[in-house]
Amino acid sequence: MIRTDARWRRIFACGALLLMFAAALRADDAEDLKNLEKEFQAQRKALRYKEAEPIGQQMLAIAERSQLPVTVARCLNSVAALYKDEARLADAEPLYKRALAIRQEVLGPEHSDTARSLNNLAEVYRLQAKYADAVPLYKEAIAILEKNLGAEHADVALALNNLGLVYSVQGNYSEAGPKLKQALAIREKVLGPDHTEVARTLNNLAALLGKQGQYKEAEAIYQRALAIRQKAYGPDHA
Repeated sequence: MIRTDARWRRIFACGALLLMFAAALRADDAEDLKNLEKEFQAQRKALRYKEAEPIGQQMLAIAERSQLPVTVARCLNSVAALYKDEARLADAEPLYKRALAIRQEVLGPEHSDTARSLNNLAEVYRLQAKYADAVPLYKEAIAILEKNLGAEHADVALALNNLGLVYSVQGNYSEAGPKLKQALAIREKVLGPDHTEVARTLNNLAALLGKQGQYKEAEAIYQRALAIRQKAYGPDHA
């Protein structure tokens, strides 16, 4: 009996050491991941995509090892965004799909991060001209975000802007105009009238007006968008 007790004590002690070791590894991984994500975003912002990609792969490896679904989804989303920046849409799509599936399962279908994943996947579909696939995802994302964050949130404006672009390309001008105008109003209120995202939506709205032959109105809006960008980036910015 004494030998049996001693054996179990050794087993418990070994188990405790293993748990401590695993916790230490997780702590190290968390710090490494934090640093990698910071460097990844810096490289991506600087348009150094070749430098960012191996960092993204390291992030994913650590996230997978952590077995924390939300962390995995976040890293999948980041790497997919890099691929989208590079126009590698076929590579971005499965990562966005997996991130969406994880968030739907773990966070639930009505979570704001789930809505952001819906918007991200819809964007890939839009850029691939898969408009019939993109539209319902944008609509679902908008409904969730408006419910969770309110109708005048920057994330709502982003999805509205993107949906307006799809309608514009499809020639559905009666739907495109209101969506772009709603996105513009939100961005002006939330971000300020001189924000570059305001300029982006102004540009989209001007393009829509040009398609409809409203050239004078389009020119005035293009001029305003240009003035915002020149103020933000300087007159010589490409």
